[in-house]
Amino acid sequence: MVVTSLTELSDSAKQELVASLSAICVSGDVSAESLGAVATASGNDLSGAWASVFSTVVNMAEGGVSKFTLAPGSGGGGGGGGGAGGDAAEEVEEEKKEEEEEMDLGGGGMSMFGEEEGAGGGDY
Repeated sequence: MVVTSLTELSDSAKQELVASLSAICVSGDVSAESLGAVATASGNDLSGAWASVFSTVVNMAEGGVSKFTLAPGSGGGGGGGGGAGGDAAEEVEEEKKEEEEEMDLGGGGMSMFGEEEGAGGGDY
């Protein structure tokens, strides 16, 4: 679910979102008071019940908030390399055409000394 505005959420969903985001912002020991302070500083209200529930859950989890969040650089990702698929095929075709053109230029014509190839003779 994409949240574009907190006004679209029910009161319960808003409290849960504010509590979870506040828990992510608090470092160290997460308490109901610290969650409430972060929520207030962000211009939101957080009921004591939600703050208590979230602080209890976070403190019971081994690793605290990091138990519920991914470390930087882990998870997700992996989608960066596939964007040039169509361009790569075009580049391969262009390279093949260039190779064919180079091959076509190799036969016939004049030698580097100004005489026709295969005419033989000459001082060179």
